[in-house]
Amino acid sequence: MKKIILIFGAVIGILLSVNAIIHMNMMISNPDYKGNDIIGYATLVIMFSLIYFGVRNYRNNYLDGKIGFSKAFKTGALICFVASTFYVVVGLLYYYFFVPDFIDVYADYLIKNAAPDEVEATTAQMANFKEMYKNPLFPILITYMEVFPIGIIVALFSAFIVKKK
Repeated sequence: MKKIILIFGAVIGILLSVNAIIHMNMMISNPDYKGNDIIGYATLVIMFSLIYFGVRNYRNNYLDGKIGFSKAFKTGALICFVASTFYVVVGLLYYYFFVPDFIDVYADYLIKNAAPDEVEATTAQMANFKEMYKNPLFPILITYMEVFPIGIIVALFSAFIVKKK
């Protein structure tokens, strides 16, 4: 089980990290870059869909084709955790060593694109966000929250699909 969790978690983590680095670079090099949330989340779901293949692989190769829902979900959740951890480590290393001004660029982007009546509130929110980002624990938690919930939802669906008694 450990081997499958590590392999599939690492593959998903690499895909997530490469995707994040590409988007960070696009935003840094073009502050007017407009991402698409729907495409972004769809991409995350597609990447995390490898959880299904990991759980199915575990069921077929190690459990004689039988797995209960709880064991399938546990395996999927652990793959998600490894992938998310990989994403957090790579993302934060990239942020701190290569694009330490990303938070400023991102805040400026949000303020510039805020509705006229929301500019003041967005400015205050981004100032608070920048202050919280100075605490090393905050970026770790925020980065986990970018991807982990999506992976857990995919792991849940995968467990429903893969379970076999």
